[in-house]
Amino acid sequence: MKIRDLAQHWEETAKGRLTKTEYAIHLDVEAAARLSAIAEMYPKRQTEELLGELIGAALEELEASFPYVKGQHVVATDEEGDPLYEDVGPTPRFLELSRRFLHDLSAEGEQSKPS
Repeated sequence: MKIRDLAQHWEETAKGRLTKTEYAIHLDVEAAARLSAIAEMYPKRQTEELLGELIGAALEELEASFPYVKGQHVVATDEEGDPLYEDVGPTPRFLELSRRFLHDLSAEGEQSKPS
């Protein structure tokens, strides 16, 4: 989700899965003021929900901003038959690590469920 789509998302109020891990962060004064303004504009959302969604959207945009670095191996061909090369930039590593941590966090959540 793009950051620019968050306001509409907040209006429609969707929920996602949450981890049991908590993160404590200190914001600079300007960011704290902006967060307070958003929290007042969307009173049906908890400040922690807003922060989580903002961070999620920022991470998606960060991932999209990683540069494509053309590797030497052809991984597919496009509709015109031209070769598509593997990405050897930061994106594959980021995706691999994200999947690993998602698996670990999901497993933690399953272990903590009551039987």
